Amino acid sequence: MKIKAIVISGQGGPEVLKEQDIDLCWPAGPEDVLVTLRAAALNPADVFFRQLGGYVDQGPFVPGSDGMGVVSAVGPDVTDLSVGDRVCFCNGGIGGAPGTYAEAAVVPSWQLAKVPDAVDDLTAAALPLVAITGWEALYDRAGLAEGEHVLIHAGAGGTGHMAIQLAALRGARIATTVSSPEKARLAESLGADLAINYRETDFAAAARDWSGGLDVALDNVGEEAMRRSYAAMAPFGRVVTLMGVASDDEDLTAYNMNLSILNVMMLTPMWLGLRPQMAAQAGIVRKSLALAAEGRIRIQHAETFPLGKAAEAQSYLESGQAVGKVTLSISG
Repeated sequence: MKIKAIVISGQGGPEVLKEQDIDLCWPAGPEDVLVTLRAAALNPADVFFRQLGGYVDQGPFVPGSDGMGVVSAVGPDVTDLSVGDRVCFCNGGIGGAPGTYAEAAVVPSWQLAKVPDAVDDLTAAALPLVAITGWEALYDRAGLAEGEHVLIHAGAGGTGHMAIQLAALRGARIATTVSSPEKARLAESLGADLAINYRETDFAAAARDWSGGLDVALDNVGEEAMRRSYAAMAPFGRVVTLMGVASDDEDLTAYNMNLSILNVMMLTPMWLGLRPQMAAQAGIVRKSLALAAEGRIRIQHAETFPLGKAAEAQSYLESGQAVGKVTLSISG
């Protein structure tokens, strides 16, 4: 079947995102579901793949891993979903199988989560990747516990603002880094006890003074922020990074303080085709949707763009102006 989609035509800037008709393989496998998409969310990984190419191959492909839509058809072995169900998912967008910057997607039924009536389309689209990332980082890797002190970098960003809420649900004490008073207010409204403007304040010193030594730090910024975070940690603290491990500082703080350094790359299961891990991530999405329906977590929406303006949406995401999640409205 033919659908409209945004295709990465080559590595480069937003101008390589081109709207065109593509072939979507349907009917597909017996466990697969055809989803007519209503919304998709942008993530920094989309920009990474646009600049450097996909994980699966280097040819043209449709980006986007987060999607929400309505079931249009199901394979013969699908028994838990019906035509008309609202669903969301994290699947595709890394090269190979088409992602969610498109009018429709084919997704295995076991990767889909039904969207509760209390959760709107854009929230359901924006939730999966950031919920999986925050959950795996804070709960599964770091084992964050009630009363522990945690530093979450970029607390007004997509992953950061979700991580703050997940940490608050665990009863943790939360510090975060932000770049403006507006972002500080958002972080505090979501549960942060301390919002540190890193442009004005030494965040490592402030976090250490506040906590007496952090139990957990979540780096979703990069090497410099991770390395500077070492000095804010308590002995035997846990540093989780989404960006790759930074080397130790000149004082060998990570080594001398016995810090645990933990990686989270939540796209690995999809990249390597690890079905049990992908199914577990879908379970996280279902739990997070239930929390959203109960009002215990929420998505902060920045801007929404039509599908045809995906290049503008990515430019906006790259600008650093976004407070919360950037989304695409596709149909419905």
